[in-house]
Amino acid sequence: MAVTSDVACPLFSVIIPLEFHRGQWEQSWLGWTSQTADRSLYEIILVIPPDFTAHAELNALAAGQARLEFADSVHDIGLCAAGAARAGGRYLFFTESHCWPESDVIALCIRAIEDHPDWAGFSCRSVPICHNRLSEAEAAMYQADIEFGMKQHPWRKVLDQCFVTRRDVYRECGGLREELGHFAEWVLAAAYHARGYAIGYLEQARFHHYYIGRIGELKTFTLDFVQGESRFLSEDRRDPGSELIEIPFEWKDRDELDRPLAFNALNALLRYSLPRLGRKWPDEELRALWRWSGPALFGDLRARVTAFLATAHARLVLSALAPFGSRDAIARWMKLYIASLIHLQRLASIRRVRGHTRSAKKLLGDQVLAQLGFHELESAAGHAFRWSEPQAAVRIKGAPGRSTICIRSPALREPLDQIGAQFYLDGAALDRAAIEVGVDRYMLSLDLPQSGIAILAWACPEFRGIGDARRLGLPVVGIEVKQP
Repeated sequence: MAVTSDVACPLFSVIIPLEFHRGQWEQSWLGWTSQTADRSLYEIILVIPPDFTAHAELNALAAGQARLEFADSVHDIGLCAAGAARAGGRYLFFTESHCWPESDVIALCIRAIEDHPDWAGFSCRSVPICHNRLSEAEAAMYQADIEFGMKQHPWRKVLDQCFVTRRDVYRECGGLREELGHFAEWVLAAAYHARGYAIGYLEQARFHHYYIGRIGELKTFTLDFVQGESRFLSEDRRDPGSELIEIPFEWKDRDELDRPLAFNALNALLRYSLPRLGRKWPDEELRALWRWSGPALFGDLRARVTAFLATAHARLVLSALAPFGSRDAIARWMKLYIASLIHLQRLASIRRVRGHTRSAKKLLGDQVLAQLGFHELESAAGHAFRWSEPQAAVRIKGAPGRSTICIRSPALREPLDQIGAQFYLDGAALDRAAIEVGVDRYMLSLDLPQSGIAILAWACPEFRGIGDARRLGLPVVGIEVKQP
């Protein structure tokens, strides 16, 4: 089937955001106006941010040959989204203003559309342009990631340097979200995959990508990506494709460094154990005291200080190597710097949202925001559950006022009414009269604060399974918050 176009609806809308152009936007423009394909097949949309200053040069170069669209965004993802919203082509062609195509790119894309009707979109090949040692290391690092995404990863196929997509599919999948920065590429790619849309890789269509080779620019891009990732993970959205996004270990394990949760677990230990043990504590109680004291006193402080020092050290070494260091050493320390910077930024982002958003890992219920002191999910006697440690804490959310907390706990050790568990809400012990013990559940009657968010903790005698070295407390299937 031949691909056709008309003036009212061109085949392609080429969207070029004039942000982060690195002084290359004129070269990019020349690449697009030198295509071998008929000019009527594509429109060029230059999306101009508020801080763009070269208006005279732009008018002289592109007047009458491109659509100039002005947008409020100062981020190239936001500018791309604005351009896509105003585009008329059947296919959207996203690129960057520091990239330029070879002269046959449009012709190759037309052929790809004809040859691959199953493709809802495709990315082209990125060819690095380098001009110093840092840019060479930067290009090698990112090119390896691009190659992995295009050729090996099951769905990470969107490359905003040179991405072509059907306009209707792009809109159906939610488009590029400005607030996610460059992480929006991953979210969009996951959305395509989840909806069954294939994204191809057109390696013959080559784009030249200019790497600037500055540590400050590298840091800006990295922080932008991680901040977008953090916003996405803190949203707890259930859009198609969200389940495909891999959760970093910092987010999976973030509750381990949650200071209020650890403090409540420590409080439960002390209030439960001191009246029974007095001053002579057995080894298992001392281990529990050590387990909770660190995170209760310091939270994530030690982790953040360690990450900060590692990042500062890597940047210092990379800066020293940049002028005269070997290429291998620069490449190695650049990777170390980026990895440590990502780790530091993730810890900072988690700190900002802690206490207000759900944990990224599988929790004990929809009304559980965070949990601390639990082992991995397992099954026994027909139940899927998690063993708690002898002390554990959960952050729960419900409606303010009188509530009932149901903790489903199968009797996998002695009967529940013989265990002797004690419960605490925001540090205060619940009265025995407020605790109803059933065959396989605890029902707690309590008042939630005005925010509806509180920390429920408990302590109980340690249980040892046969051949199991773990410190076990209560087996918990789930936790529900109910209003009368």
